[in-house]
Amino acid sequence: MKRYEKLVHDIATAIRSGVFAPGEKLPSVRQACLNHKLSPATVFRAYYELENLGLIRAQPKSGYYVSNHAIKQLASKTTPVPEQASTVVSISDMVFSILSSIKDPETVPLGSAFPWPDLFPLARLSRSLAHATRDMGPAAIVESLPPGNHDLRRQIARRYLMQGVEADVDNILITNGAFEALNLCLEAVTQPGDLVAIESPTFHGCLQALERLQLKAVEIPVDPVLGMDLDYLESVLEKCPVRACWSMTNFQNPMGVSMPAERKQVLVELLTRYRIPLIEDDVYGELYFGMQEHRPAKAYDSEGYVMHCSSFSKTLAPGYRIGWALLPKRFERKVERLKVITSLSTSTIAQG
Repeated sequence: MKRYEKLVHDIATAIRSGVFAPGEKLPSVRQACLNHKLSPATVFRAYYELENLGLIRAQPKSGYYVSNHAIKQLASKTTPVPEQASTVVSISDMVFSILSSIKDPETVPLGSAFPWPDLFPLARLSRSLAHATRDMGPAAIVESLPPGNHDLRRQIARRYLMQGVEADVDNILITNGAFEALNLCLEAVTQPGDLVAIESPTFHGCLQALERLQLKAVEIPVDPVLGMDLDYLESVLEKCPVRACWSMTNFQNPMGVSMPAERKQVLVELLTRYRIPLIEDDVYGELYFGMQEHRPAKAYDSEGYVMHCSSFSKTLAPGYRIGWALLPKRFERKVERLKVITSLSTSTIAQG
């Protein structure tokens, strides 16, 4: 990090953890310079960034104060612990009812975590789509069959390198959004009647996938600060023949919590010890405020048990339905075959 970024990170962490309370005055620029051995320009830049994040506000002739709307973490241990018993999932009727209601333009879909539409580069995307359409030849149709367009997979692999994740182009499968990737991964490692460890509460799509595949859910409570309760998960693995674990380690929906890096590593090591695949839903991983990105659990996978799924739907191109799965060698062939059987291919034009 640059020096101003480090100051931003430290103050933001202090605000979110309650060290600085809403309405409380921050150290003056002069005092911050002395405390951190920084120049006034560096401190000013850090304070401007904190203002842009909505964490502090400037009061003329007075100084900088913590915003009254600054993010506060929920208290720990507020999530009820479920009984250690599997559950047959039946949720489709309720989900379809909700999805039908949000088609009304007057309805604000608070349950959908999408950035504001004006933030997407829609004009540039339209030009790129038109360019891809003009240049598409008959060969492009074959080239876009699973595992998908090679150039697109190469760019995704480069994105993984920026996150500290080793990714072979040949291990990336392009799908119709992340939801298809998650469904294919789950189907590849389970049979009807199997037990799957899921977060509680969890994303409704996870429950729909379990219902479709006739799988049983074993609920693992989610702490609003630390994420999935790993001690509880281990106690479940000791007693139950769990076949897979589905987790959203970054910005979990609906709790919003990101599992700390050291706990992600423990999660991967725990599941690896029991030889249980982790299906990681990471569609929100890039939607972070501040300077510190959130590495996926896949970054800690040395034995090949994490199936990482993501997409561009929340960050770049909503509606294009371009998702992918980064697959360990042991699961790659079966997931790819399921992709062919399920939908044959992802849109050639969108992949281009």
